[in-house]
Parts: sequence; structure tokens; C-alpha cells
Amino acid sequence: MIEMEGDESALVAALRAGDEPAFARLVDHHTPALLRVARGYVRTTQAAEDVVQETWIALIKGIDKFEGRSSLRTWLFTVMINIAKTRGIRDRRTADAELEAAGGTVDPDRFRPAGDPDWPGHWRSDRSPAPFPDTPEGSVLGSEFISLARRELDKLPERQRTVVTLRDMLGFDSSEVCELLGLSVANQRVLLHRGRAAIRQGLEDYLKEVP
Repeated sequence: MIEMEGDESALVAALRAGDEPAFARLVDHHTPALLRVARGYVRTTQAAEDVVQETWIALIKGIDKFEGRSSLRTWLFTVMINIAKTRGIRDRRTADAELEAAGGTVDPDRFRPAGDPDWPGHWRSDRSPAPFPDTPEGSVLGSEFISLARRELDKLPERQRTVVTLRDMLGFDSSEVCELLGLSVANQRVLLHRGRAAIRQGLEDYLKEVP
């Protein structure tokens, strides 16, 4: 059996040879993550499923052209994102527009200004969030926190949601996300931080309401 995270060259060779079990394992391994990211670009779950199906068809047709300049996973997600964009179901927002839209979610005075020489867009030292309580009550609320965090994630603007999903839920590193989404390192960092901050703001607001 070829492991999904093991010898990638052997996996690519198997796919090029038409190895159906290898392809089926790849589909099972990546489809949930592909669907999650695709859902951020299109309006419905059905549309996301269509995008992912087209992605697997594109893999079958294009695996012979795969040159290994990036990992197979990165290549696969790049194909999926391009398909999602070209469907035209959801217009792609620019990063600047999304950052502006996010400004109303968290008080902008809590962040360093864009011209800050060290950490533009990050928390100000005197306005950083307080840590969540580490108490028995906090552990009881754990499942509710997870559900709330997912709801807050769904509220994020498209680019922020995609960056947070790729980084924090799917384990992509910064360079992979920049490559996938065509972002600069600085822009990716700000999108990730603002997305995380908005989710945390929702959790903070929730805690204030807990008796």
C-alpha cells in the first residue's frame, strides 16, 4: 500500500499507471479538506461537491503533466481553487476589501497600525485579549466553543476564511498558503491574524454572556 504522506514519487507513478486503489485512497484522504476549502468559494454545498469532482477529473487528465515543483497536495488544492474561481458562482473579493470588511468585527484600535515596523495589523500590547479561563467550567464549555468557533469561521470574509481553514484546520504552512492563494507573506499573515482575531472576539463575547 502506498501511504498518502509517504513516498510521493511512488504515488504519482501509481496514478500515472492508472492504479485505481491508489486513486481511491487519495480521493478518500483529500476530499473532506477539498470540500471545506471549496465551500468558501461557492454558494452551496452542491456547488462545492461539483468543484471537487471536477478537481479529481482534472487530476486524472493532468497527472502526466505534474512536474513535482510543489507537493501533490499543493498542486491538487491549486487546481481546485482555480476551478472554484472560474465557475463564477462567488466573486472573488480582494484582500483589501476583506480587511476593510473585517474592521467592524473587532475594534480596530486593538491592532497595531499598518505602518508599524514590527508587527503591522497585530494586537497592541495594551489591548491584547485576555486568556480564556482554565477552569472546570471552561472544560465543560469546550464542545460549545468548538461549535461557536466553526460558526464564527463561516462568517469570515472569503479570503480570511480560506487562510484560517488552510493554516489552522488543514495544517498548510505559510509558504503553501501564499502559493495557493497568490498572497504575499505579509498579506497572508494579516489575513490569518484578523481571521483568528474575529473568531476569538466571538468567543470572548460568548464568555461575557455565560452566567
